[in-house]
Amino acid sequence: MSDLIKLNIDGKDIQSKEGETILNIARKNNIFIPAICYLTRCSPTLACRLCLVEVDGKQVYSCNVKAKDTMQIKTTTANIETERKAIMEVYDVNHPLQCGVCDQSGDCELQNYTLYMKLNSQKYTVKDVHRPASNWGVMNYDPGLCIVCEKCVTVCKDMVGSSALSTVKRNADPLDKSFKTSMPKDAYAMWNKLNKSLIGFDATSCVDCGECISVCPVGALVSNDFQYKSNSWELSKIPAANPHSSDCSFMYYEVKHESIINHAKQKIYRVTNEHHYSTLNGAGRFAYDFENKVEQKDEEEFNKAIKMFKDVETIKFNSYITNEEAYILQKLKDKLSCRLVNVDAYNYKSFINEYSKNSGSSLYSSNLKDIHKSNFVISIGSYLKSDLPNARYAFNNSIVINKGAGLYFHPIKDPIMEKIGKRGKNIEFVYHKPLSEESILYLILYKFGKNLPPLLQEYISSLKETRVRTVEQTIKETIINVVKDENGEEKEVKEIVSKKISKEEEYEYISLLDDISYDGSLLDTIDKLLAKKDTFSLIVGEDVISHPNSKNLAKLCGLVDKYTDFKVVIIPSQTNTLGVSLICDLDEYEKGLTIGYNEKATYELSALGDGNLDIPALNQQEGTFVNIDKKVIPTNAALPYKGYTLNDIANNILDIDVEHTIEYTKELPKQKGFKEIDFDDLVNNINNSSEDTRGYTLETFNCQTNDSFDKLNSSILKNLENKENETLIYRANPINQFNEFTAIAHEFQKNLESGLFVSKELMNKLNLQQNDKVIVNANNTQIQLNTYIDEQISGDIAYISTFDKKLNTKNLFNTYRYNNAVITKA
Repeated sequence: MSDLIKLNIDGKDIQSKEGETILNIARKNNIFIPAICYLTRCSPTLACRLCLVEVDGKQVYSCNVKAKDTMQIKTTTANIETERKAIMEVYDVNHPLQCGVCDQSGDCELQNYTLYMKLNSQKYTVKDVHRPASNWGVMNYDPGLCIVCEKCVTVCKDMVGSSALSTVKRNADPLDKSFKTSMPKDAYAMWNKLNKSLIGFDATSCVDCGECISVCPVGALVSNDFQYKSNSWELSKIPAANPHSSDCSFMYYEVKHESIINHAKQKIYRVTNEHHYSTLNGAGRFAYDFENKVEQKDEEEFNKAIKMFKDVETIKFNSYITNEEAYILQKLKDKLSCRLVNVDAYNYKSFINEYSKNSGSSLYSSNLKDIHKSNFVISIGSYLKSDLPNARYAFNNSIVINKGAGLYFHPIKDPIMEKIGKRGKNIEFVYHKPLSEESILYLILYKFGKNLPPLLQEYISSLKETRVRTVEQTIKETIINVVKDENGEEKEVKEIVSKKISKEEEYEYISLLDDISYDGSLLDTIDKLLAKKDTFSLIVGEDVISHPNSKNLAKLCGLVDKYTDFKVVIIPSQTNTLGVSLICDLDEYEKGLTIGYNEKATYELSALGDGNLDIPALNQQEGTFVNIDKKVIPTNAALPYKGYTLNDIANNILDIDVEHTIEYTKELPKQKGFKEIDFDDLVNNINNSSEDTRGYTLETFNCQTNDSFDKLNSSILKNLENKENETLIYRANPINQFNEFTAIAHEFQKNLESGLFVSKELMNKLNLQQNDKVIVNANNTQIQLNTYIDEQISGDIAYISTFDKKLNTKNLFNTYRYNNAVITKA
């Protein structure tokens, strides 16, 4: 842990951690230093230079200077004020006067700082040049409004990890040379760079997260769906949590009336986030209008539902629900003596239970913030960019900001993930065979284990052997040449030449590498990556949880947690998978008369409007989730709902009178780590210290351990060996599509693609073309699907989307996410 230091800012004595920047320390202590280009959690760009401060009599940039003990800091002086005003004047040069129609007006940092510094004149001019606007997928870019602060470039590189944006040259007249001597030097340096630059876009790398829109301080980058729809000050902000993925990131639904004519009807116009402290994925930002538009209660259908519940044998549901809904379902199970089936949460719960037997803790040890702070990260069994983008952001951020390193294990080759770092230098991408996740966990124990239990140490040692390999070396030799000088006399000249030689050397090998299809160089690569690394995180994904040997993989993850320096995070695959797994007593299989809660069944309660009885969607409910950070997170209703709710059914069946579903928040099971706190008493914000103060952290309990494990059975790898005419398929969704609710959002309806996704290579290999219809035959199931090229993957593994409820594509798979399929043209 870093040592604490003492410093003084504007006469205020402050204690802080060593190594933090002056700007971040000031923000945490509510001391204002202007800065347009700096993003907390990202690297400084020094683009705006507004954050000038004086440290011990010397002028420095507070975003780039780390605080030291006894520093005396002034956030403003006469000279600094002159620089800042000149910088703002430069930013205002040729900036279009279109604030009345600009989407950022009212939230614009250029407006705010211009007013804050009381600018009312302009001393600088330069000839403007034409800069046409562009459409970049989900966003529009107006270079005429762009101040090239580089926030968008920085967040895309340092946080998102796509590097889809960069600064590019623009044609512009050079600045008058007299400005170099006549204006403050920082203002001139900033202007000189601004005058030469624009933002460039690489569509093939973009993941449509929209974080660049969020960080843009002006109106240069805006959602093309929101543009010109509303003034920001007309919108009411409803604090909520991302309903589509288990990060449950903090966000705001921004709502107002639908129109002047229809003033009573509320509408969500956009979603925003606190970009300095919380990153939002594309589903959270753009898939916001999935509400169930019900105008009145259907009493006749409600009475039918009550009759069905009295005869029900199974209630089937998924984990896109609140903790309170899960708690009600458990109460209904207890009352009706029926089965409660949630395949996702059941598998997760079983995995955590086995994990706990070896780790000694009821929950995993890490969270996303720990990953951000790590300098060595391993990801295994997760298709990160689609499964949980925020875990990918944390992985990337740890490598970029902490000068970290990592290993990414996954069968699908992913050029987007490869933008995270430089292969072999600070990250290695290991594209292994499916089903070899067990071998990888044993490899981690072999490489990183400390004081392993004797039986485990003995077993791992039995997998080691000594092999011989041929290596090439470059040696230097001195050669003496005899030459004649200009007088014809001979003389000796020495020349040093490089020469390659081959030699054999012994090295340590472990047979686990055969299962991963990787040679012994992986161990050497790991050694190089480990240099100066001391903070470790392991990300475990759904491929591991759904593995046929998941019971043993869970045990191995527990052993990694206990006997290595890795802190482990196990990704909940749906929004509230962790919460449901803790609250509900789940059954493995359904039987008899089944009621589906947002699932296909004999009788369906659906928030999609496609069932028998309508229920509210998550953007129409108050309640809580348990996120990946093991926190109970509140979310609020953005839109009203006028139909029946699960609480109404519970009141009838249980013969009780609970007015609001959130009355159950304080009743969530204490023995599972929940606290007796009313919903309205839960904090729901993020403070200037970048602490996520929302809700509360679950209590974790100690468990008895037994250090058990099963020996590796490599023969399982043969289960997915391709036979003739078979293709390996993977259960996954394209970027930003998580479920049936993201699929109905209007922003994603524009390019809705559900079916079989393949790389260009595989498309050619299968002799298919874009949008061809194919028959996919697997797991005794045959389904017709459309075919699409995913330009952001490569290799011979196809993936099949599951977000379309009508297609039943989940039936092509067993529990494991991979399977072999026969694919033929329809």
